[in-house]
Amino acid sequence: MKRSLLVVVALSALASSSAMASPDLAKAKNCMACHAVANKLVGPAFKDVAAKYAGQKDAEAKMVTKVVKGGSGAWGAVPMPANPQVSEAEAKTLVKWILAQK
Repeated sequence: MKRSLLVVVALSALASSSAMASPDLAKAKNCMACHAVANKLVGPAFKDVAAKYAGQKDAEAKMVTKVVKGGSGAWGAVPMPANPQVSEAEAKTLVKWILAQK
């Protein structure tokens, strides 16, 4: 019983820490090569992305797809390339973090 409780606590802590590590995940997955939190670089600032998608019910799903598969036209002529290094779970973590930037 104690051992299974310890495993559950450890997994919960790991899940929480990975959700909190979104800036580090963004760096590790090369998001920060084109984006910054507050300023436009090659792509839009994450704060601008959060503002654009605020209140849209399907924003998270749309953004997860764009993170993994790429996209074009939403922010101008420069396309966002696909990032096959990012899993869907990682993309969801990143998108939740991006949408929280206000």
